[in-house]
Amino acid sequence: MVIGKPLFTVEQIQRKVQELADRITRDYEGKELVMVCILKGAFMFFSDLVRHIRVPLKVDFVSCSSYVRSDSSGDIKLHHDLREQIRDKHVILVEDIADSGLTLNFLREHLLQREPASLKICVLLDKRERRLVDVNLDYVGFPIPNEFVVGYGLDYSNMFRNLPYIAVFKKST
Repeated sequence: MVIGKPLFTVEQIQRKVQELADRITRDYEGKELVMVCILKGAFMFFSDLVRHIRVPLKVDFVSCSSYVRSDSSGDIKLHHDLREQIRDKHVILVEDIADSGLTLNFLREHLLQREPASLKICVLLDKRERRLVDVNLDYVGFPIPNEFVVGYGLDYSNMFRNLPYIAVFKKST
């Protein structure tokens, strides 16, 4: 296993998180939000993001999976659903990375069945060239190339989430 040099440093990540939080704060001024974190990968990004948003908000979590090591199986399993009621609420779904779009589309459709007042999607990383399902992303941190990345919550086989930066990951041969 090889971890390359940082693709995004701690400082770059924190600046981008602040920018996204400022945009969300402006967009939801005078409204109450429900911020939904997709576990496990988005937990660091989510935690930093919600601390910088300056409007009233509630937090909730969903957990689903489609990855086995570094490959998406395409089969999405919902392991943990929302506890908050979101009907007629403004909801932002927060994900670490938009890759194939399968998980985001699945969760978007799942949450829309609960009739929120609005539903937006916020991702830290957008790997556009891997997209299989077109999902509208409302708040995007960084576009990235088609590389497997770890750190800042992103993992390989549940490892490397604790890196404070994001780096390209390659399996050694």
